[in-house]
Amino acid sequence: MEPPTSSRLNSRKRRKDGSGPNGATELDGIPPKMSRRSLGLREPAPFSDEVEMDYSKPYIRVTYEEAVRGTPLDRPVRVYADGIFDLFHSGHARALMQAKNLFPNTYLIVGVCSDELTHNFKGFTVMNENERYDAVQHCRYVDEVVRNAPWTLTPEFLAEHRIDFVAHDDIPYSSAGSDDVYKHIKEAGMFAPTQRTEGISTSDIITRIVRDYDVYARRNLQRGYTAKELNVSFINEKKYHLQERVDKVKKRVKDVEEKSKEFVQKVEEKSIDLIQKWEEKSREFIGNFLEMFGPEGALKHMLKEGKGRMLQAISPKQSPSSSPTHDRSPSPTFRWPFSTKTPPSSPANRSRNESAVTYDISEDEED
Repeated sequence: MEPPTSSRLNSRKRRKDGSGPNGATELDGIPPKMSRRSLGLREPAPFSDEVEMDYSKPYIRVTYEEAVRGTPLDRPVRVYADGIFDLFHSGHARALMQAKNLFPNTYLIVGVCSDELTHNFKGFTVMNENERYDAVQHCRYVDEVVRNAPWTLTPEFLAEHRIDFVAHDDIPYSSAGSDDVYKHIKEAGMFAPTQRTEGISTSDIITRIVRDYDVYARRNLQRGYTAKELNVSFINEKKYHLQERVDKVKKRVKDVEEKSKEFVQKVEEKSIDLIQKWEEKSREFIGNFLEMFGPEGALKHMLKEGKGRMLQAISPKQSPSSSPTHDRSPSPTFRWPFSTKTPPSSPANRSRNESAVTYDISEDEED
């Protein structure tokens, strides 16, 4: 009986708009916060040829219902997942995480195909088989690693490793002359589907590198790799070095432009501050000037007060109206004695006398 695809597995598919880390959502069964304790393993997963298997007990597969209910601790559900695992990335890790969490008590066995099989059936890899074995060994969800795993699973292989279920995504995998290499596993009811992680794959990573080949070639040349190691021709090497120099010049020009912009901005800010201070000082100066010299300024009041004091100082004092007044008689005109006529005068004295005022001498003088 083929196990149905549970909603719990479907919920583990990565969503790009997920709220949790690495696209995880609340339905993934991953708690948002965990207690501060060490959850990782201290050693990598062992290889299958390093693990002792007790073949004295008969190999009896557990059913899907028994696996979901839970098995005894000494009889975990043995789940197998295989792959190439080239450039091991988060998509691989999440697929293995789903396989590990298929059942309450799961022992996860991961098969990694050799370079020979992979190059024949799929293509050239970036990492060699030993590097891929080591990468899978250090995944926290893996309990055991099978080196040189078969491309197509045989009953003998399933019995040798006592496998209960095979975990893989449900998309038909056509290879080695078959439309789906997992077809016989699905028919036997041993297939447990998982979900692919959208947006990440080995092919996508290689595509990024090929698309930006010049950028990565220049990057590695800067880090000390030789053109021979990078399989770069002499002409391309010189071209990359020239591009690197041009980029440095561009960067310097850009830095100078940014610094000049910052300088101009600071000058503008300071000029605005100076203008504002100048306006404030000019307003203060104008106000003080008007306060001193304006129509109603302090100078006008000072002049008025000074003028009043001067007039008061030079004007004669008036006698009181209540004081008695003395009647004055006209003073007799002074004449030369013994003569009825004025004495003769010289022409100069005559003109002076004509213009002079005749003074009367009062008879009575005030004390």
